[in-house]
Amino acid sequence: MSPIRILVCDDQALIRSSLALILGTDEALAVVGTAADGQEAVAAALDLHPDVVLMDIQMPVLDGVRATAQITSATNAKVVVLTTFDRDDYLFAAIDAGASGFLLKNTEPEMIIQAVHAAAGGQALLSPEVTLRIIQRGTAASAPGTSAAPTAALAPDDRRVLDELTNREREVLTRLASGLSNAEIAAALHVSEATVKTHLSNVLAKAGVRDRVQAVVFAYRVGLIPSMEA
Repeated sequence: MSPIRILVCDDQALIRSSLALILGTDEALAVVGTAADGQEAVAAALDLHPDVVLMDIQMPVLDGVRATAQITSATNAKVVVLTTFDRDDYLFAAIDAGASGFLLKNTEPEMIIQAVHAAAGGQALLSPEVTLRIIQRGTAASAPGTSAAPTAALAPDDRRVLDELTNREREVLTRLASGLSNAEIAAALHVSEATVKTHLSNVLAKAGVRDRVQAVVFAYRVGLIPSMEA
């Protein structure tokens, strides 16, 4: 099999080289290019056709959020954002721009490699801190003990999608948004992982989202996960 092609984007040369070294320890991965700002990242993505882009958020010329939006709209590359969490607004803007994964810059090397494999396989890997931020945003507008988005308050499109989901698809989506892996969902529902993947594919198609991260955002938006403030 051909190696997973990776583009590394960060304005710090030391981080770019460190990431390249980390990724180079896995024979299934190949760093095909690097970029020092968002504009370079977009140009490199269009030229090199990477499978996965590791994207810093705060960069000169063009920030990682806008670069992510341009890359995901013009290519099939999956973007995994590396963040220091000093700007949550950037994080959530990157979600809306189509990023497929989020990691802290101090993440263990093994987790970075795992995230690249997950993104290339159409899945996503979120650090626990990122998942917590998503949960907090999804429940911030709710009163204590209530769902993130009461059904009566749903936008028409969200209500339509929610109505189209089968009970089992809702179960799978709810457990996904709670942070469970495919294997853990399968064990909890007493089905095979293949069945879970089928349900998730159906959810993505019905919701019109590109990956698991977007599905998690949708789950919180429509209130499938209750508030954690009770």
